[in-house]
Amino acid sequence: MEAMAAVMQKLQERVSMMSTSSSNETSEHGETKCPKCSGTEVVFSHKKKVVTGDYELEYDIHKPCDCRELKTWGRRFKNALIPEEFVHANLENYEINNKNQREMFDLTAKYLESFPVDREELKEKGAKNLGFTATIGEQRIRALRPEDRSEIKHKHNNFGIGKTHLQIAIAKQLIKQGFNVFIVSDVTFMDEMMNAKRMNDDGETYNKMLSSVLKADVLVWDDIGKAKHTEAKEGLYYTIVNERYKRKQPIIFNTNEDKSTLADRIGYAANSRLLERGQGEYYVIETEGIDWRLKK
Repeated sequence: MEAMAAVMQKLQERVSMMSTSSSNETSEHGETKCPKCSGTEVVFSHKKKVVTGDYELEYDIHKPCDCRELKTWGRRFKNALIPEEFVHANLENYEINNKNQREMFDLTAKYLESFPVDREELKEKGAKNLGFTATIGEQRIRALRPEDRSEIKHKHNNFGIGKTHLQIAIAKQLIKQGFNVFIVSDVTFMDEMMNAKRMNDDGETYNKMLSSVLKADVLVWDDIGKAKHTEAKEGLYYTIVNERYKRKQPIIFNTNEDKSTLADRIGYAANSRLLERGQGEYYVIETEGIDWRLKK
């Protein structure tokens, strides 16, 4: 019972953060107050006189304080739930050690160049997904004979090659441009959603968490398909991917599965929508390289 209570408490804290990410654009407790505006984010601009009949009224006109843009960016950055280990990740410090990493970097840069300039354009035109998949998926490698597994794993390694680094770099750039970005890590997110579904609160926690994922301008999904497969999770994958697909809201994802084995993990319908080629540029690429974690 104590363990379950701890899980429920953690979920409530998560929901509170998610609710903030979808609605908080005003103020933040504990934030250092700007000396110019005292935390209001507006400052006096000028006075305006209005004559109405025999009366002359004078109004104070205000304008946004210089601190507003910085604070708004800071809130979006915090609300995106960027993993602590990737707080400093950006395009400038991404290490390119092979041809495939160069292709990943170039595709990322091209994606950012083609991305809508603001939220209005994104809402009107939508944007494509960006994805990094494995050449040979983890599930396929696990199915090999033990004597073959090590060789194939080494030759087509997909771990530790900088996929998440590039994802977070994109997220941070889009946050700076004014987009609301939300980041989830597959195993943790799916477990939290399944726990929320079992809570005795008429679906309140579950629906709040789901709403945060569906309403974000950009969803960054790390390691999609990693969670242990169940029918309930497959249904959830489809709900999220399909709803964002219909609204043309982009998902920036990476996976250690290939395009075929990913379908076994998240379902064929969700996989089809996630990987859709469509017209024009295609922003899903197969990746492999040396695991920098083991190299270090």
